[in-house]
Amino acid sequence: MKPSEIRNLSVDEIKEKVNTMRKELFNLKLKVTTAQLADFRSYRTMKKDLARHLTVLLEKERGIHAK
Repeated sequence: MKPSEIRNLSVDEIKEKVNTMRKELFNLKLKVTTAQLADFRSYRTMKKDLARHLTVLLEKERGIHAK
C-alpha cells in the first residue's frame, strides 16, 4: 500500500493490519529459514510494508501531518 492510502485508515485499522502483517512476516521468515520459500522478495516487501504502516501509525499518534 502507498502511504497516502494508509493515512486514510483509522488508527485501529492500522493497528489491526500491523498485527496481521507481523504474523504473516513470522510465517514468511520460517519459510525462508527452512528453504520452503523460493521467492525472497515477498519477505522483503512485507518488511517494508510493515515499516510503512508503523511510520504512519506513529505519525497519527503523535499528531504529525505529513504530506
